[in-house]
Amino acid sequence: MVQTLDSLKVEHFENVDNTDFTDAKEREKLKKEINKLRKQGLEKEYPVVIDGKEYYTKDKIVSTNPGKKGEIIGYASKVDKELAEKALIKSTETFKRWKTVVPKERANYLFRTAELMQERRHEFSALLVLEAGKNYEEADAEVSEAIDFMNFYARSMIQLEEDTHYLKRVPGEKNHLKYVPLGVGFIVPPWNFPLAITIGLTVSAVVTGNTVLLKPASYTPIIAYKFFELINEAGLPKGVINFITGDSKEFGDFVTGHRLTRFISFTGSKDVGLRINEIAGRTAEGQVWIKRVNAEMGGKDGIVIDETADLDKAAQSIITSGFTFQGQKCSAGSRVIVVEEVYEELLNKVVELARELSVGSGEENQDVGPVIHEKAYNEILDYIKVGKQEAVLKLGGDTAGEEGYYINPTIFADVDPNARIMQEEIFGPVIAFAKAKDWEEGIEIYNNTDYGLTGGFFSSKQDRLDAAVERMYCGNLYLNRDITGALVGVHPFGGFNLSGTDSKAGSYEYLKLFSQGKTYTQADE
Repeated sequence: MVQTLDSLKVEHFENVDNTDFTDAKEREKLKKEINKLRKQGLEKEYPVVIDGKEYYTKDKIVSTNPGKKGEIIGYASKVDKELAEKALIKSTETFKRWKTVVPKERANYLFRTAELMQERRHEFSALLVLEAGKNYEEADAEVSEAIDFMNFYARSMIQLEEDTHYLKRVPGEKNHLKYVPLGVGFIVPPWNFPLAITIGLTVSAVVTGNTVLLKPASYTPIIAYKFFELINEAGLPKGVINFITGDSKEFGDFVTGHRLTRFISFTGSKDVGLRINEIAGRTAEGQVWIKRVNAEMGGKDGIVIDETADLDKAAQSIITSGFTFQGQKCSAGSRVIVVEEVYEELLNKVVELARELSVGSGEENQDVGPVIHEKAYNEILDYIKVGKQEAVLKLGGDTAGEEGYYINPTIFADVDPNARIMQEEIFGPVIAFAKAKDWEEGIEIYNNTDYGLTGGFFSSKQDRLDAAVERMYCGNLYLNRDITGALVGVHPFGGFNLSGTDSKAGSYEYLKLFSQGKTYTQADE
């Protein structure tokens, strides 16, 4: 049933439950959806869609299964500058109508889409397994996050409208503050969370009254299209979301710098994020606003462990934070900084746990699956070569089979804090261990980075945990737990420094990034 819109409050929001795959029936349901995709849904052509009109172009993106390199998931049409400008013009026209739709009505489209996705969650998980290389738990958790984003932002929009209606009263006048939408946005999500982040970036902009050009990642365009289909099925008016696939090099700078573009929401690499910020900072001829950039640009995240920590708990957390989804998370714990007193003991525990991880297809629900594509595969292997020169290889460092892009979990020890594998984002199943003389030096080593997204600190002493909160410079700090797995509405997500604009996705305040405050005052009669 669609959630009621009456008296909805953010504090009443509840995250949806993940599927329990210890239940054999649930495993079979997902396998059935994977088989169904193979029988009915692969190698189809998908269009660019502008104002509801489909465009099939000659040039295509070929989406493949990273776990089975020869398997084609689908073909996505490539937009060019001409089509991109058409999308901008149509989005601008649609914005004039969409911004007048009342917030509760806009929210209802999100509630309805979330309901449909919950009904078909295994269908979406199956596509995440095949197109992104995720295992069952990772795929299913992403579907949950996508549903949470829609329900949470819908509620947040309703509360934003209610909470900002009246300001303090003064004699002789009534004062009001309302938030109004910005205009046309360019939405650029990543391939590593091609459903959840795509949806989070898109619906937050749409529910606040903006129209958007959605450009999914080139490695995972089909899952984004399936979301686009679903929200259209929920009744979203045509032209509110315009679906434009293609090579960013062909049109990305063009759209970012265009006078009609009002804001850019981006999640991806540091280099691309900085380029977007640079181009958006220029004022195009005829542009009458300062563009907003909401950017999340990755991290080189670390976990500090002192000599009082529960080492078994810390070891398991390091495995989870570093190797789930092959370390292809901006929040992944790729640096481990350990006080020398317990360094060898903890290192040995982590190596032994990592040995037990299975490597193989997400379709077979292995612990560690394929990295996303050949380019990433080769770059990670190059970093491993660097690591072998900089540090001591304790585990892995090699590949696992030729069918897909598989790399064994890799652990380096005795890494210098300034080494490349401690400073540069690898985005693969590689963890680097460094030694600190004490917990305070551990925090100094942690802060020795250009990034500042997630961090962790393990200790049994509360005063040290409190000190970590004050001293560790990151947007999301986790104490005595994993540093991945942020929940919508629970762990607002975003980082410092070159990790981005700290936009805090999954928070009530996030919607204000896609709005501008308008105060109006009326004299009492």
